[in-house]
Amino acid sequence: MKVTIITVCYNRVTTIEKAIQSALNQDYNNIEYIVIDGNSNDGTKEIIEKYKDQISSYTSEQDNGMYDALNKGLKLATGEVIGLLHSDDEFYDSSVISTIAKAFEQDQTTNAIYGNGIYITNDTNERIIRNRIGGDFSIEKLKKGWLPLHTTVFIKKSIIDQYGGYDLTNRIASDTEFLLRYLYKHRINIKYINSYIVKMRLGGLSTSKSRALIVFKEDVKIYRQYGLSSFVVLNKKLGTLKQYLRRK
Repeated sequence: MKVTIITVCYNRVTTIEKAIQSALNQDYNNIEYIVIDGNSNDGTKEIIEKYKDQISSYTSEQDNGMYDALNKGLKLATGEVIGLLHSDDEFYDSSVISTIAKAFEQDQTTNAIYGNGIYITNDTNERIIRNRIGGDFSIEKLKKGWLPLHTTVFIKKSIIDQYGGYDLTNRIASDTEFLLRYLYKHRINIKYINSYIVKMRLGGLSTSKSRALIVFKEDVKIYRQYGLSSFVVLNKKLGTLKQYLRRK
């Protein structure tokens, strides 16, 4: 089974090398690694090009934001299963993709798999800020504002070809719309594995405090789009806050 990993980036000179190394150091031997750069000007491109011979597909050109770049990656992907690795993040360890592939092979009816993740500080200490345990999937949890951590979700290419990529009308929360479309509207068969998939650094597009209000407004619009109450978004934010407080 070929697994495609997509990394998109723009001006991430301080973190992109760790992300690339994390993907290239996986012990699974059938990986297609795609890197889409938004024409960075801070030295990011030079770092990527150090690894060009080990990257399956690399392009650097201006785009319309992260989700536009992700859609470009989805169009290039040829693996049976597709997952993301953001430029601020790393896989939890070198066996992540092997674990994902094994889970898909054990159940051919599974359309998608997700797991656990941790949020860490964006410094040399990499202190754990939040421990995100996915837990078993249910539609009732979705209705209360729960979603699997987007960067732990791996989906079959055939399903993505059927239901499409990211909605570019959302600037920051398009991953929420993507997951609700797949899990709530189309009810794809998704499976939880109790395994850590990713380490996410605080400070990326989705974790920036300065963008929190934009995320909230987009979330409200998206949940209403799928016939769910805007109060679900408040419940979602409270759940996140409780996890942070428990960690502290």
